[in-house]
Amino acid sequence: MAMEVAPLHRESSSSGSINKHLTDDGKYVRYTAEQVEALERVYAECPKPSSLRRQQLIRECPILANIEPKQIKVWFQNRRCREKQRKESSRLQTVNRKLTAMNKLLMEENDRLQKQVSQLVCENGFMRQQLQTAPTATDASCDSVVATPQHSLRDANNPAGLLSIAEETLSEFLAKATGTALEWVQMPGMKPGPDSIGIFSISQRCGGVAARACGLVSLEPKKIAEILKDRSSWFRDCRNLEVFTMFPAGNAGTIELVYSQIYAPTTLAPARDMWTLRYTTSLENGSLVVCERSLSGYGAGPNAAAAAQFVRAEMLPSGYLIRPCEGGSIIHIVDHLNLQAWSVPEVLRPLYESSKAVAQKMTIAALRYVRQVAHETSGEVVYGLGRQPAVLRTFNQRLSRGFNDAINGFNDDGWSLMNADGAEDVIIAVNSTKNLIGANNSAHSLSFLGGILCAKASMLLQNVHPAVLVCFLREHHAEWADFSVDAYSAALWKAGSYAYPGMRPMRFTGSQITMPLGHTIEQEELLEVIRLEGHSFAQEDAFVSQDIHLLQICSGIDENAVGACSELVFAPIDEMFPDDAPLLPSGFRIIPLESKAKDTQEVLTTNCTLDLTSSLEAGLSINHAAVDGSSCHSLRSVLTIAFQFPFESNLQDNVATMARQYVRSVISSVQRVAMAISPSGLSPVLGPKLSAGSPEALTLAHWICQSHSYHLGAELLRSDSAGGDSVLKHLWHHPDAILCCSLKSLPVFIFANQAGLDMLETTLVALQDITLDKIFNESGRQALYTEFAKLMQQGFACLPAGICMSTMGRNVSYEQAVAWKVLSAEENAVHCIAFSFVNWSFL
Repeated sequence: MAMEVAPLHRESSSSGSINKHLTDDGKYVRYTAEQVEALERVYAECPKPSSLRRQQLIRECPILANIEPKQIKVWFQNRRCREKQRKESSRLQTVNRKLTAMNKLLMEENDRLQKQVSQLVCENGFMRQQLQTAPTATDASCDSVVATPQHSLRDANNPAGLLSIAEETLSEFLAKATGTALEWVQMPGMKPGPDSIGIFSISQRCGGVAARACGLVSLEPKKIAEILKDRSSWFRDCRNLEVFTMFPAGNAGTIELVYSQIYAPTTLAPARDMWTLRYTTSLENGSLVVCERSLSGYGAGPNAAAAAQFVRAEMLPSGYLIRPCEGGSIIHIVDHLNLQAWSVPEVLRPLYESSKAVAQKMTIAALRYVRQVAHETSGEVVYGLGRQPAVLRTFNQRLSRGFNDAINGFNDDGWSLMNADGAEDVIIAVNSTKNLIGANNSAHSLSFLGGILCAKASMLLQNVHPAVLVCFLREHHAEWADFSVDAYSAALWKAGSYAYPGMRPMRFTGSQITMPLGHTIEQEELLEVIRLEGHSFAQEDAFVSQDIHLLQICSGIDENAVGACSELVFAPIDEMFPDDAPLLPSGFRIIPLESKAKDTQEVLTTNCTLDLTSSLEAGLSINHAAVDGSSCHSLRSVLTIAFQFPFESNLQDNVATMARQYVRSVISSVQRVAMAISPSGLSPVLGPKLSAGSPEALTLAHWICQSHSYHLGAELLRSDSAGGDSVLKHLWHHPDAILCCSLKSLPVFIFANQAGLDMLETTLVALQDITLDKIFNESGRQALYTEFAKLMQQGFACLPAGICMSTMGRNVSYEQAVAWKVLSAEENAVHCIAFSFVNWSFL
């Protein structure tokens, strides 16, 4: 046997052995070109053929008849190995190129910082000298210099004057992008490194708000410039961008006069607009520049009637510097704006004075979008339901745009207020023009509708993290929504369903199925279809499916993203999910507010989580909890809610009353959820559905372990980890899936360790919506029913090997399941039932 194995081993380890095979006399013979071609054809279809398939291959291909099946097997092994090495080599070359480019960026950043330090040292020395030698006389020449304007007025309608403005804009922009014109500091929570998407900075001491980004993208400079100039495709708050005039400039460049409109993020502030000059040119080193600045002296936008709904913002020299490099381009992005914070209520001014918010919404978003397009172009991104990336991006844009239109309610879109006295907490707006659907298919014109009604409101939240709240709203639709209202809107919105006879009583079964469609590279934005299973109480509808399908986008779910707003936007959609489906978006937007500048540590301590890991990492130290609690209490955010409802012409008043009541109900539910998930004193928060009598995490962990030892006579944990606070930590990291369910007529899970959450593919909050019978198949349920009496009588039961199911529908096998009663220490009463699934794995 050793003599037979050794040659095979030598062949598999030889670099050139893939084109050779071993004959009966022990000699290596090179494969012919025809043999290699035949093997390659099979490899393209199946890289790892079975033994039967290899024998079939020998029978079907006479040219392979003189080769042993073992040699065929070795050829495929070597072929797979070579393919793996090729992919790994390509990956390492890509990583090397990225690291080289990042190293270049870091060296340039280091040089810039050294120049900035030198400049500050000089300024400091000059100030010291001025303080030591006070002036004794006033220099008249200095007064004349100060009084003289730095720049003479130019005629903006003159191409020569525009070119002068453009060259000045270019110079100032380059000084910000690569020089020391602004004092840049690192963006909190965005440290540069090999795994980061770039280098991000903000300026705290500048006129207005400013942010900067540098990164590597595997696209050509011209393609990147084309993408970034189309601001409405990646900047979700850009309502409109029109180019009114274009002049040719030197170096094959262009000068454009651009009018832009920017959505207001809440109902409490007006939208912004800008007139800007945009200059595109090439530098001597081959770099491509797109720079932009505001033009003063221009009047209202193209639609003078809508000008009252906008406040004129100012763009200081900003833009994009795109430098070609090996494998793509290096991008420098600068956004410098004056958003006129004086025009918004005082509570919102921190948002309009925050460079972090501008960095998240514009600068970082631009770089992420370009990287996303690069990954899609390379074919590295896989999407669900066979949809092309461009189609899914269009859905994202339409959802965001429709939601922003609903919040702003522009007159030129046909919106008008029903209650314009300002006394109502919920604003009702009506659009009867029916031109906001955005679908290209005339079959979805919905001419039967009287119009669209929008109910919207904004409120202040405290002591809750936006990302945590949005994640809860995403995972628990039934906690805040009325299924009957959703069903009515969804049915009326479908083309041809205008005969739907009003709102019928419905109930939500509790089943919420999520079908992922796609996500961005950093997982900061998710696109998915949600199916809500429902049943009608009416007997005539008992056999008709009442399920609701929602197209949903969720963004801002990273708790460590400083200054990022969190959104959950959704729209009813037909179950066939056509590409041109009409959308009527509704949703939530939560924007964090900062009352003062905070360093990175202060910001990160506001991350409040529902997971048990927060208790495990933080411990139960009173001092630590007090610090976390105080920082969380300083967190404020603005919640904006907008829900849209279609209505028939004769039901406008009825739908308006229903919409107002519904939004008030949603606000009440969100407030209740926010209170449940916010930190409460020093106690760790495990979830909003745990009753007041439920034990805390540490107590429950002790009960589980003590009951296991009492009933089974064996320790669940090692003896050295059975004391103090370490019980919870070791139980959380136990390799077996440990779950606890309540003792009710319909048992639901109340606790799971990390392995249990992984097995069910859920979170600690969503766990509490899962019933015990949902995870077992038919044989598993029968085994549980058979052993249940034994479990209640003797305190434990052992279930044989079987199969259960995760919340995502995947089958999970386990070698054994042990169930035991968990007794409370004080009353010696049964608190819950614990299960331990041993050696589980996905099938």
